[in-house]
Amino acid sequence: MNRPRRSAAMLVLAAVVLGTPLLILAGVPVPEIQQGQGNACVEDTEFMRRNHMNLLLHQRDETVLQGMRSEQHSLKGCVSCHAIEGADSLPLTAASPQHFCRSCHDYAAVKIDCFGCHASRPEVVVTAGAEE
Repeated sequence: MNRPRRSAAMLVLAAVVLGTPLLILAGVPVPEIQQGQGNACVEDTEFMRRNHMNLLLHQRDETVLQGMRSEQHSLKGCVSCHAIEGADSLPLTAASPQHFCRSCHDYAAVKIDCFGCHASRPEVVVTAGAEE
């Protein structure tokens, strides 16, 4: 690479590296991530943010291809723990922008394809005439 191009590339890189913290300080929106309902996640939070998709794919492969089921990294477990209640006190579905999964996936422009087949909220049991 010739000298002017290398200099220009270095200037662009420096602008990106130095400018990113300024964008964050300037109020660039970031996703609001709700905390799960349990005491702790099945894995460390940062690990889950970076690797949840791999765990879910591995779980899927073990279940579908090998018939092995476990609760540790199940989608059902994630959905149950991270359910967010709507105004009607029922858990939100993935159709809602406030759904736990959508908070980050919308921000990152990543399509969630899990809920084409799987439930996006825990099973809701409605009891008729229940007294408190």
